[in-house]
Order: sequence, then structure tokens, then C-alpha cells
Amino acid sequence: MKFFPLVWSSLWRKKARTIFTLLSIVIAFLLFGLLQGINAWMSAFGTGSNANRLYVVSRVSQIQPLPSAYLHQIEAVPGIRQSTYIAGFTGFYQEKRNTLVAFATDVKTFFNLYPEWQVAPEQLAAMSRTRAGAIVAAPLMRAFGWKIGDRIPLRTSVMKRDGSADWDFEIVGIYDVPSAPAEANRILVNYAYFDEARLLERGTAWAFVVAVGDPSRSAQICTAVDALFVNSAYETVTQDEKAYVQGQLRQLGDVSLMANAIVAAVLFTLLFLTGNTMMQSVRERTPELAILKTVGFSDRSVTILVLIESVLLCVLAASLGLAAAAAVFPVTAALGIGGSALPLKVVAFGLAIAVALALVSGVPPAWRAQRLVIVEALAGR
Repeated sequence: MKFFPLVWSSLWRKKARTIFTLLSIVIAFLLFGLLQGINAWMSAFGTGSNANRLYVVSRVSQIQPLPSAYLHQIEAVPGIRQSTYIAGFTGFYQEKRNTLVAFATDVKTFFNLYPEWQVAPEQLAAMSRTRAGAIVAAPLMRAFGWKIGDRIPLRTSVMKRDGSADWDFEIVGIYDVPSAPAEANRILVNYAYFDEARLLERGTAWAFVVAVGDPSRSAQICTAVDALFVNSAYETVTQDEKAYVQGQLRQLGDVSLMANAIVAAVLFTLLFLTGNTMMQSVRERTPELAILKTVGFSDRSVTILVLIESVLLCVLAASLGLAAAAAVFPVTAALGIGGSALPLKVVAFGLAIAVALALVSGVPPAWRAQRLVIVEALAGR
């Protein structure tokens, strides 16, 4: 007698119960994969921070606009090599769930400040010739099936001077960030075009990106920049890239804590579900397990059979759930909250949790099967 057919037939003894248990575990690990994938993406966001880059934002809030005229004063500070402004908007493509972030900037300077962001020189040159052009992140191009030359209409809350909230851009280039794939989730457009076309907050920017020649002087340069605008109507705070990214994530709240709390609650509930399923299965098969012992199966062999059944149930369902999460996860890149692929460490961690869950929920029924007395079990038939 082979072990696997025996385990498989035991698993499907009650088909309806097994199917509903499988679906519950699949959904739980689908949720686990998505939440932990986004969590891993956010943890990795900004890991490639450059010590040579500083950010100048409003002291009131990172989203409070500043006058774009500040750029010339900032560039005059000793130690600053180059700088540019960033403005933009959040909009959606075709459907509201397709949320996209567009950065309006001096694109050529922007790519000089971010050398790890890779774009073809001819595409960058085309951007300078195309006023309403756009350079789009490669993951977004794949997610929406776009190609060079396509026009992408974006609906936003930013009104244009003609009264419309629809912005139309022509894709002239594609960029990627091999060293930090999580950052390749934006659209870059020309600041001059955006600022001239918008109705409100003209002549302002969200932030200024600054490149310094000597990172060891960053603190001194930050103080010098902020001193330029002290006691003005638009005071600033200048910080390095890592602090700026952490500040952006803090505005979203403690996403890691929320994700872990939700996953913990789901898995805790799942533990009772699988444990109850296995206990019922063993209870219903008590005479059959006694017969197995009668024909020569040792207590240890019966115990292993029950544990294998539990592991097979959990790992099979968890694999399906994680596969579904991996299939769905690239969509999060289009929403600006995730990466292009589910991290392998999330898949590995999920499978490890599935095995642990199976063993914990399988131990009580396995222990019951091991202590089974043949005469008592058969007497109750």
C-alpha cells in the first residue's frame, strides 16, 4: 500500500468540507501575499537613497506648494551642483482604480539628478521637443500595454485653464530603475507645459531636488537653504533623501503594522479552522485508523499519516493562494502602491507559515490517532 493514495483518499473523504477548507486557506494566503508583498515593497522603497541628494519642501507639509522661483536662490547656495523642481498630480487612466502619479519637472535635469533612472538619450531628446510629452515607467507600460507614440488621457482633480480636468500626454520614452524597481511607478512630464496649462497654483512646486558635491556638507547646506526663507510666507525644511522618503511613508500611517495585524488575525482564525477540520476527519475515521494498526501500521506511521494529510491540505491551498497573489500583484504597480512582481521571500515565508500552520493544527488529531486503542476503537463501530 502506498502512502500518498491513502492520504489523498482520506483528505477527500468529505468533499464539501475539504473544498470549503481549501477555499478558506486559498483566500487567506491570497490576502497574505498581497499585504506582505506591498509591505515588502514599502520597506524596500527608498533603500537606494543617494547621499548626494537633498529635498527642499514646505515646513508646514510635504504637499504644501512652494514658489518655483525659489529654485534660483537655492542654486546660488555654495556646495549645490544642480537642482530642479517637482510638481504634478495624481489621476487615473480609464477607470478610477487605475491611479497614476505624474511628476512635472525639468526632465533633462531630473535624469541628471537621478543617474540610476535609465532612459535612452534619444528618448530624452524627444522629450525636450515634445511639449506635452511623457516618459513612462517600464512596469506601467507593461501593465497597460502602452507603447511609444501612444497618447494617454488622464483624468485628475487639477483643472486646466480651459476648464477641463483631462490631461493628454504623448509617450515619447520609457525609463526603468534596475537598482530599485519599486521606484519605477511614475510618469514624468514637462513642468513648463504643466504649469502653463493648469488653472490654479501656477508658479509653484511640491519640492525641489538638490544635488550636492560633498555629502559630508549636507547638514550645513540644509541649514543654509532653510535660512534663505526663514520668516517668509513659505518657510522650508531641507533634508536628505532617506529622511524625505520616510516622511512620505509616515503620511500613509503605519502600513506595516496594519498589514501584519490583519495577516495575524486571518492566520489565527485559520489555525482554528484547519485544526477543527483535522479533528473532525480523525474522529470520523477512528475505526479505519484502528484497522490500519491491526494490519501492521505502527503508532508512529499512523501519526505521520495524519500529519502528512494536514500538511498536504495547507501547503496545497497556500500554494494556490500565493500563486493567485503573484498573478494579481503586478496590478498594484499600476496603482502606485506595489511592485511589478511578488517578492520571492514573501512566497517562501508564506509556504513556511503554511507548513507551521499545518503542523500546529495537525498535532492534536495526530496525537489522538497515536494513542488510539484498537479494541476500544473497533468496539465503538
